[in-house]
Amino acid sequence: MRNRRLWVGISLLFVVVVMIVGCSGGQKEETKINKDPYSKQELLLGTYVQIRIYDDGKEAVLDQAFDRIKELGDKITVNESGSEIDAINEKAGIEPVKVSDDVYTLLKRAYEYSEDSSGGFDMAIGPITQLWHIGFDDARKPSQEEIDQALKLVDYHKVVLDDKEKTAYLEEKGMELDLGAIAKGYITDEVVKVLKDNGVTTSIIDLGGNVYVLGHSPRGEDEDWNVGIQDPNKARNTVIGTMKERDKTLVTSGIYERYLKVDGETYHHLFDPKTGYPFDNDIAGVTIITNKSIDGDGLSTAVFSMGVKKGLEYVEGLEDVDAIFVTKEDKVYVSKDIESTFALGEDSGYTMGDRSELK
Repeated sequence: MRNRRLWVGISLLFVVVVMIVGCSGGQKEETKINKDPYSKQELLLGTYVQIRIYDDGKEAVLDQAFDRIKELGDKITVNESGSEIDAINEKAGIEPVKVSDDVYTLLKRAYEYSEDSSGGFDMAIGPITQLWHIGFDDARKPSQEEIDQALKLVDYHKVVLDDKEKTAYLEEKGMELDLGAIAKGYITDEVVKVLKDNGVTTSIIDLGGNVYVLGHSPRGEDEDWNVGIQDPNKARNTVIGTMKERDKTLVTSGIYERYLKVDGETYHHLFDPKTGYPFDNDIAGVTIITNKSIDGDGLSTAVFSMGVKKGLEYVEGLEDVDAIFVTKEDKVYVSKDIESTFALGEDSGYTMGDRSELK
C-alpha cells in the first residue's frame, strides 16, 4: 500500500468525534447547514481519512481537500519514489536537498519541537523506528548492539536547514528523518485551509485520529461539537469522557494500538530518542487540545516523553493548549483550564486522579 510506508514510528492517535447531528428545531434556514453531511472517506497516509461537510452546496470541496492530502502525502512519504523526505534521507552525509515550501515549513516546525522538548521529540528518530519497524510485518526487537549503533545517528542538531535556499541536509550517512509524529498534523491544518478558503463553516476532518472540528455543530450556531475522548485501552469508539469544542483540534498519542510482543514483553511504537526503546512511564494515552493540529501532533509526542506530572506542568505553561492524560493505572488527569469542562463518563471505568499524588 503506497502511503502506508509513510508512517514509521507514527504516534497513533486515539480521538473520536461523538457527533450529535440531529437538527435543532430552532435552526435558521439562512445558515444553510444540512442535517446530513456530504462525506468522503479514503484509505490514505496509512489510515482511513474522512471529511464531513455540512454546508449546503459545498460537496465539491471534498475532492479539493482530498487532492491536497494526496499531494502532501506524495511529498512526505518515506521509501516512495519522488518523496522529498526520502530524497533527503538518501542524500544524508552527501549533499543538501532542495525541497518545496510545504516540506520546508514542516521541517522547520519539526526542528522547533525537537528543540522545545529537549529532544523528547526528535525529527531524526528514523534509524530507531526503522530498526524496530513496529506496525509492519517485519517488526522485531533489535539487539542492544543494533540499538546502540542506531542511536549514534539520532540527533536533530545534525539536521541543517537553509532558510534562503530551502534545503535540508543530514550531516552523517545513515541518518534518517521520521516526521510521522508530526506530518498528519500539518496535513490536517492544510485541509482546514482548503475548506475555509472555499467557504466551508461547519465540518469534521479526521485523519486517522487527528481530528479538527470546524465551526459550530449542525444543531445550531450556539452549539459546540460534543467530542469524545477515546479510551486508549479499548476498541475504537469507546470513550472515557467528552469535551465541548469548536474550531479546535484534538490529537492523541497512545501505546496500545501499535505494538510488538516479544517473550511476554510488550513494546509500543513511541520511542525514546535517548534510549532507543519505547518510552517507559505512567502514560497510556495523552490528548492535546489546541488550535493547530501540527501543534497537537508535536506536543502529544513531546509531553508523552515527560510523563504525567512534568507533562501537565509543561502544557499549563503554554497558551491555548490543554491536555487529558490517561495513566496505566486507569487514572485521568486534565490541565487546569478544562477541569470544569471535561466530563468523565460514569461507566468509563476510570477515576479522576489526585495531582498531589503524582511523582
